[in-house]
Amino acid sequence: MPYPSSPDRDRPWVMRTYAGHSSAAASNALYRRNLAKGQTGLSVAFDLPTQTGYDPDHELARGEVGKVGVPISHLGDARELFDGIPLEKMNTSMTINATAMWLLALYEAVALEQGAELEDLTGTTQNDIIKEYLSRGTYVFPPGPSLRLITDMIAHTVVHLPKWNPINICSYHLQEAGATPVQEVAYAMSTAIAVLDAVRDAGQVPQERMGDVVARISFFVNAGMRFVEEMCKLRAFAQLWDEITRERYGVENPKHRRFRYGVQVNSLGLTEAQPENNVQRIVLEMLGVTLSRNARARAVQLPAWNEALGLPRPWDQQWALRMQQVLAFESDLLEYDDIFDGSGVVEAKVASILDGARAEIARVQEIGGAVAAIESGYMKGELVRSLAERRARVEAGEDTIIGVNKFTETEPSPLTGAEKAIFTVDAGVEQAAREKLAAWKAGRDQSAVDATLAALADAAKNGTNLMEPTIACVRAGVTTGEWANVLRDVFGEYRAPTGVSAAAASNPGGETADALTAIRERVRSTGERLGGPLRMLVGKPGLDGHSNGAEQIAVRARDAGFEVVYQGIRLTPAQIVAAAVAEDVHVVGLSILSGAHALAVPTVIDGLREAGLDDVPVIVGGIIPPDDAEMLKTAGVARVFTPKDYGLNEIMAEIVTVIEELHASPVS
Repeated sequence: MPYPSSPDRDRPWVMRTYAGHSSAAASNALYRRNLAKGQTGLSVAFDLPTQTGYDPDHELARGEVGKVGVPISHLGDARELFDGIPLEKMNTSMTINATAMWLLALYEAVALEQGAELEDLTGTTQNDIIKEYLSRGTYVFPPGPSLRLITDMIAHTVVHLPKWNPINICSYHLQEAGATPVQEVAYAMSTAIAVLDAVRDAGQVPQERMGDVVARISFFVNAGMRFVEEMCKLRAFAQLWDEITRERYGVENPKHRRFRYGVQVNSLGLTEAQPENNVQRIVLEMLGVTLSRNARARAVQLPAWNEALGLPRPWDQQWALRMQQVLAFESDLLEYDDIFDGSGVVEAKVASILDGARAEIARVQEIGGAVAAIESGYMKGELVRSLAERRARVEAGEDTIIGVNKFTETEPSPLTGAEKAIFTVDAGVEQAAREKLAAWKAGRDQSAVDATLAALADAAKNGTNLMEPTIACVRAGVTTGEWANVLRDVFGEYRAPTGVSAAAASNPGGETADALTAIRERVRSTGERLGGPLRMLVGKPGLDGHSNGAEQIAVRARDAGFEVVYQGIRLTPAQIVAAAVAEDVHVVGLSILSGAHALAVPTVIDGLREAGLDDVPVIVGGIIPPDDAEMLKTAGVARVFTPKDYGLNEIMAEIVTVIEELHASPVS
């Protein structure tokens, strides 16, 4: 019997893989290969210097260029990135936030050079700065000016790019930072309220066009392993968005109020231990956002099975794409109406999430809205607390992770055997980017650059829309770092609350509690032998803003009796060394997930030695391949911890052992 006809089968969701690395040319080649394999949209990953407004020759960019995405410094790089890819036919997602206005201006310029009409461009700039203060850490400016950049972009796109999503409210990283489903829905909606209020109050968009604004706001969500809960979360999202946009903003057209979202399934939930299990995790998480037709994702991008090990190879990305294609084109998923309509279990769970989310939104509004809840540290503290509770449940075995805290017996994996299981960025990428940047600067009209930067500064000061002067900067050959530095001078930089001090002490039970008590005694007695309380400096060198691990180490170290010094993200090695000297610490813990460990960590060690702190051991944690771990140990690192080391008490015990061994103290 033939399958019933279905328009969904002919046009399923946009299929993407999140990709970009090394250079614009290398990323362009990767995009072309993926499109030839059936990918139907682009999802551009930018490196951390680009995301945080630095050029490759800046001190903070050392070790970060081309690691987690593609470096884009100017119009020449953007041309190379999209060379031969007709942008008027693409649906392009750009994961960019603090510098979103700059990257959109570059994209517009390339599209116009290709002969495209701006009104034909479709795609998304993530542009959700609120969650950057809570999770990823790629913010640059304070919340107020950042919200202004978003408002100006929305006003520009409503007129010039009517098919473009100027902001993608991103709850994805909130879940990674510890958010429960209720918190994920509530904080994402609180962000949307802050943005829509700002657009409405700025007066750049007439009230009668607020429906157009709402219609172009999209969301980017996380899909975790709790299938029923995650599916119900998306149904709750859709209902609440319809309710808020109708009641708060008076949007009457139901098409404008439709909850439009894309999804990446939970990449930080993937495990380094038994990584082959990640394949079934990815498929199950994908089902959570595709099975419910009334709340189905508009775009899906899947991580590769080996993201917990390092950068995926092209073959790994192909595997992730094929998972979507098998589901869309081989199964009967797209042939039926919503199969969960009328389910009492689903309706009850959705109602529970809605009730909790409404109550949490009300709390945020009482504080003064999302921006005030960022500045006060309320939302960050809630997420750090929630993640600490989740970690404690995993340690206690209350939450099961196969291969990590249960069923850990395993055969050697042929997927991680002799051939390197991850992609490694060439060490020469950074120097090549510096040389390319210098050549670009040498070939431009400096007077035009200076004039457009001056006009940008004037616009930032006088409150006019920043898109037009930004576009002028693009055409004059201004670089990413130059554009961002002008706005830094006007708006200032910002350091968000870490949430560590707000997180209550974790209270694991059973054997976990007994182990923590024993560690506290070791910390106390070792400190007494060394003349005072043990002090730990937790540092985040470079531009990696994924601070969840560092925050959880800081919280558990505090609970274990250490005096903890944690100054947040984005520190130079020199700043970390200076803090170690000033605070007279006994151990330095460095957290890096971006792949910059090979350069940043040895630089910190050399700095400590030059400062006379030979007796201060360095501990490193992050996504670090085995070969790199051995290299770091040879360079002087005392211990290396990776995602497979989930037991925080065990990590604390090892840190005390390192201090005791260095000072020749007997181990109790």
